[in-house]
Amino acid sequence: MANNKSAKKRIQISERNRLINKSYKSRVRTLTKKTLEICQKYKKDPNDDNKNLVNINLNKTFSLIDKAVKKNVLHKNNGANKKSKINKFVKNTFSAK
Repeated sequence: MANNKSAKKRIQISERNRLINKSYKSRVRTLTKKTLEICQKYKKDPNDDNKNLVNINLNKTFSLIDKAVKKNVLHKNNGANKKSKINKFVKNTFSAK
């Protein structure tokens, strides 16, 4: 256990940051899965509504990944890799009609 005031404060701050980082990572995973599910839905029923839904979710996911990178929750290369994998899946979905 911490012996001085500053060490106790650092423990509190690191715990707070850990929870914030955990929530960002969880939201990124959730939005990624949701985007991929909507892509599957578009594959089964390719119409304009589903295409718009894919694009909206893709933008939300990219935005959240960029925010996580900006706040140093994710490394910039990790964020770029996540965005690349999602974008590759979406492009394959749109090209394979």
